[in-house]
Amino acid sequence: MSFIYNYSLKSLNTFGIDVMARQFATFQDIESLKNLLSQIKPEQNLLVIGGGSNMLFTKDFDGVVIKNEIKGIELINEDNSHYFVKAGAGEIWHDLVMFCVANNYQGIENLALIPGCVGASPMQNIGAYGVELKDVFHELDAIEITTGNLVHFNLQECKFGYRESVFKNELKNKFIIVSVTFKLNKLPVFNTSYGNISSVLNEKGIRDITMKEIADAVIEIRSSKLPDPKIIGNAGSFFKNPEIGIEQFEKLRKDYPTIVGYPTELGKIKVAAGWLIENAGWKGKVFRGAYGVHKNQALVLVNYGAATGSEIFELSQNIIDSVFLKFDIKLNREVNIY
Repeated sequence: MSFIYNYSLKSLNTFGIDVMARQFATFQDIESLKNLLSQIKPEQNLLVIGGGSNMLFTKDFDGVVIKNEIKGIELINEDNSHYFVKAGAGEIWHDLVMFCVANNYQGIENLALIPGCVGASPMQNIGAYGVELKDVFHELDAIEITTGNLVHFNLQECKFGYRESVFKNELKNKFIIVSVTFKLNKLPVFNTSYGNISSVLNEKGIRDITMKEIADAVIEIRSSKLPDPKIIGNAGSFFKNPEIGIEQFEKLRKDYPTIVGYPTELGKIKVAAGWLIENAGWKGKVFRGAYGVHKNQALVLVNYGAATGSEIFELSQNIIDSVFLKFDIKLNREVNIY
C-alpha cells in the first residue's frame, strides 16, 4: 500500500470542509492496515476516518490520514434468545441497520439513519430515540497501533458512557477498530416511548408494530429535522445533551415551563441541548450566507458550501457561551475537532 501526498479531504468529511492531509491512504482488510502502520513513523500524527461524519477540520491535517474501508456483514452465531451479527468497521452504519431489519435481528432499528460507519459507533456509543450502542453491543476487534496486535474488547472493557467510551479517553489514538459484533434479539423488545416515534406510528394507524415500521418512523422523523449532508454540509448533532441536577432543573422550569429534560439512571436530568440553543435565539441563524444553525434543528450546525472549519468552530463557541450566560448550563461538543 502507498500513500498519496497533499490529499484533499473535502469529500471525506460530511461538513465538506476543504482541507488537505499531508499523507492519505485507504485499507480494506487487517493485513493492509498493518502494512500501512508499519510505514508510519511514531512521531507522525495519525487520524483514522470512516464516514467522516463526526468531525470538524479547522485547518489542514499535518500528518497521516487513513480511511477504514473494511466491509462485510454476517451472522456468526445465535442462541435461544439472540443473534450475533459481525460487521466490518468500514460498513455504512445505516446499511447495517437495514440489513438487521430485513433479517429480523431486533434491537438496532431505533438507530436508523445515523450517519457514519460501524467502526465509529462504539467509540462514540452512538444513540437515538431511547437506544444506545451499548444496548446491542457484544464485542469488537481492534488493532493496537504500536504493535499491530489484534485485541478483543467486551462490553465492560469498552467503558461506555453517554457519547463516551474507553476509545475516547484512556485508549484514545491507541487502537483502530476493525469489526464490531452485535447481540440482537430474537423476541422483539420494541422501544417507542422516546421522541415522536409513538405519535408517528399512531398517525399511520399502526397497532401491530414491527421493526421495519419503527425504522421507517425514525427515518421519517430524522429526515424531517436533519439536513442531508450530501446537500448541506453538517455533522448531525454538534452538541451533547447536558446533564444537570434535579434542583437546578426545577429552578429552570419555573422560569422556562417548556424546558425539555429526561431523568437519567444516575438521578440527574438530561436537558435537550436543542431546546437550550433554540431558546437562546440561535435556531435558523445564517452568517455570511455560508454557515449557521439549521432552521429545523438547533443542534445541527451547517455549512452551506463556503464556510471554513474555524468559522463553524467559532460559532459553536459563541453558542456555548450564550447558553451558559442564559441558563447556567455548559454545553459540550459531540463532534471531534481537528
